[in-house]
Amino acid sequence: MRRVRLFSFGALLFIISGSEIYSQISYPDTIRAFPIEEKITLNGNPDEKAWDQAQGISNFTQRELHEGQPASEKTVVKILYDKKTLYVGVWCYDDKPDKIKAMQLKRDFDPGTDDNFALTIDTYGDKRNGYFFITNPYGARLDGMIIDNGRKINVSWDGVWDVKTRRTPQGWFAEFEIPFSTLRFRMNSQQSWGINFERNILRKREQDAWQGWSRDGDMTQVSRAGTLVGITGVSKTSLVEIKPYTIAGKSWNNETQNKINAGGDINYLITPTMKLNLTFNTDFAQVESDRMQVNLTRFSLYYPEKREFFLEGKNYFDFGLGYSIRPFYSRRIGLAPDRSVIPIIAGARLMGKAGNTTLGGMSIQTAGKDTIPPTNFSVLRWKQDIGSKVTVGVIGVNRAENRRDNMVYGADVYYSDSHFHGDKNLIFGGAISQSYTSDSIHKTGMAHRVFLEYPNDKLDFSASWYRAGARFNPETGFLRRRNYQMITADMHIKPRPKWLPWIQQLVFKPFDFNYYFDDKNKDIQSLFTEFRPLGFITKSGEFFELNFQRRAENLTEDFHIHPGIIIPKGEYWFSDWEVQVETFDGRALYGAMFVNWGGFYNGRRTEWQGELTWQPNQHFRISGDYSLNDITFSEGSFRVHEVGGRVNFAVNPNFFGSMFGQWNNEDKEVLLNFRVNWIPKPGTNFYFVVNQYYDTLNHEFKVNTTTVQAKLIWRFVI
Repeated sequence: MRRVRLFSFGALLFIISGSEIYSQISYPDTIRAFPIEEKITLNGNPDEKAWDQAQGISNFTQRELHEGQPASEKTVVKILYDKKTLYVGVWCYDDKPDKIKAMQLKRDFDPGTDDNFALTIDTYGDKRNGYFFITNPYGARLDGMIIDNGRKINVSWDGVWDVKTRRTPQGWFAEFEIPFSTLRFRMNSQQSWGINFERNILRKREQDAWQGWSRDGDMTQVSRAGTLVGITGVSKTSLVEIKPYTIAGKSWNNETQNKINAGGDINYLITPTMKLNLTFNTDFAQVESDRMQVNLTRFSLYYPEKREFFLEGKNYFDFGLGYSIRPFYSRRIGLAPDRSVIPIIAGARLMGKAGNTTLGGMSIQTAGKDTIPPTNFSVLRWKQDIGSKVTVGVIGVNRAENRRDNMVYGADVYYSDSHFHGDKNLIFGGAISQSYTSDSIHKTGMAHRVFLEYPNDKLDFSASWYRAGARFNPETGFLRRRNYQMITADMHIKPRPKWLPWIQQLVFKPFDFNYYFDDKNKDIQSLFTEFRPLGFITKSGEFFELNFQRRAENLTEDFHIHPGIIIPKGEYWFSDWEVQVETFDGRALYGAMFVNWGGFYNGRRTEWQGELTWQPNQHFRISGDYSLNDITFSEGSFRVHEVGGRVNFAVNPNFFGSMFGQWNNEDKEVLLNFRVNWIPKPGTNFYFVVNQYYDTLNHEFKVNTTTVQAKLIWRFVI
C-alpha cells in the first residue's frame, strides 16, 4: 500500500509542471568561433586585432534574483581558435568596479564566495555530457566534467588549460586558453558544440545566463545550452602525454624511515574521444589526509575518494544503484581496511566516447602487504545513448586474489528530460546487479534500485526503492548495510512570495522518509521521517530551516555504542527537533550552526555543530569547526567532542596551500596536515606535504608520527 501511494504523485507533478511554460532561448543563440593565425598573448587583456574581428554575444538574462529580466551589467563573449587551442575572451563590465568581489586565488576555488564567469562546453553535442571552466577576477581556476545533463558533476577532473584576468575602471576581463587536446570531441571536419556562459555578480546576488536561464535549470544542464559553430580542421588532434613523478621523504616514528620512489603515467589520446592511460608504481603522497569520523551508528562509514588518479575518470564507472549500494568503490584499491597504503604496481585505463557509446575500462594490480595477498582489480563500464533522453548500460567488476574471485555485474537504464511539459525536469530509471563469490557456499546475491525524480525550482520531488539481498557481496564496492530493502520519498515546496520583500524563497517539506526493512522477514530495520514547517532563503543569502524528525531503530543484537554503555536489542522509537542556520558565504566573515535535540534510542541526545570562516583577503582563508554530541542513557552518559581547523593560503593562482588540523576525544589524537602546491605550468605540479600525529592521552601532547614528503609530477607532450 505504501509503494502505491508513493508513485501516485505522478499525476500531481504533471499538473503542476504546466504552470510555467516559457522559452529560455535568447537570440542570438549561436556563437561563431573565428579562426586565427596570429599568436594570442594570454594576459587578461584581449586587445589583439583578432578579437575585434570575432563575433561577440552579449544577450544575457537574469536567473537570479529577477528571473527573465535583462542582466544589470553588460557582459560580452568572443571566441577564437587556431589549430591547437580554443580561446575565449570575456568582458565583464561593471558600473561599480570597486564593488567587485574576489577573495580567492587557489586552484579549484569555491565560486560561491566570489564574482565569477563560467562556461560549459558540450563537445559531443549529445546534450548529456560536457566540461565546465570557471574563473574569478583574480584568475583563480575551477573545472570539471558534466555527466547525465548535470545530474552528476566531477569537480575532481583537472584539465590542462589556463586563464588570465585583468581589472580596470570598466570592470574585469578574462582570456581562457583551452587546448583541444584537453577536450574530447567527435572526428568531424566541422564541429558543432553546445556552449553556454554564466556570470555571477556577488554583491547583487545576481546570476546571468546566456541560454537556459530558467530557475528550473542551471549551467550544468547542457541540454539548455546554445551552439558553437565555425571550428574546422581540428578533427585529427592527437596527444601522447608522459607524466613521470619522483618523490623523496622521511618518516619518524619508533624508527626513522627514508622514502625515495619514482613512477608515472602515460596518456595516449587514441582518437579525439578515446584516451588510454597507463600507470606505474602509482603513489599518492600529495593527497590530503582523511577527516577522522566518530561512528555513533551501527553501519559502515563512507570516506570520499581523494586520489587524483581515481577521481579523474570516476564518472565513467558510476552505476545506477545509488550512493548506499556501490558495485565499484575505488578506495578498495590500494587502501587496506585500516586506511593504510597498499602499493599499486601498475594499471591501465581506457575512457572515452565513440558515437553514442561511452566506454570505461580499468585494471589495477596491487602488491601484497601483511596478510593481504597481491590482488587484481578490474572494472568495465559501457553505456549507450538511445535518442536524446535515454541511456542504457552495463557494468562488470572483478577482484581476483589467490585463485579466488569476487565479481559484480549489472545493467541500468536512465531517462532524463529537461523539457518535460515545457521546461521542467523529469528523471527516472533503475538498475539491477548480481554478485558472485567463488569460495562462498551461497555464491550469488542480488541488488536493485528504481527511482523517480522531479527536481524543479518550486516543486522538488523524488522517490526510490532499493534492495540489497543478504547474499549480495560487492567486495570492490561499498554497502552501508546488508539484507535490506528501503523505500524513500521526499517533497519540497518552494514558493517565492513577492509580498515578503526580504525573502528570496520559502522551503517547506511536507514529508521526507527513509523506511528500511529486512529483506528476508520484512521486519523494520530503521525509519527516518522529517517534516519541515519552515525554511527560507533571504535575498541577502541567509538560510534557515526548522525540522521535526521521527525515527525508529530495531536492534537485532545489543549495540555497544560506547565503553561501558550497551543499548539492549529491541525496537526503539524516538523524536527530535532540528534547527539549521547559515549566513551568506560571500561575506568576509560567515558561518553556520546546527542543533538537534530529542530522543536517542532509550536515552537523550543533543548535538551541536558550528563552523566559522574568515576571508581577510585573497591570500588567506581561515576556518574552524566544532561539534558536540551530548548523550545520556540510564546506564550512563558521555560526550563526543570533535574540533577541526583549516588555513588556506595562496600567493597567486599557481602557488597555494593549506594547513588542516583535527582532534576528537574518542581517538585522543591530533592530526596536522600541511600541504603546498606549486604549478610551474599547466599539467605540472610540485607538492610539499607534512603529516603529524600527536597523542593526547593523559592530557599530554606527544608527537607520535611525523612524515615529510616532496613530490614532483612533470608533464611532457609528444
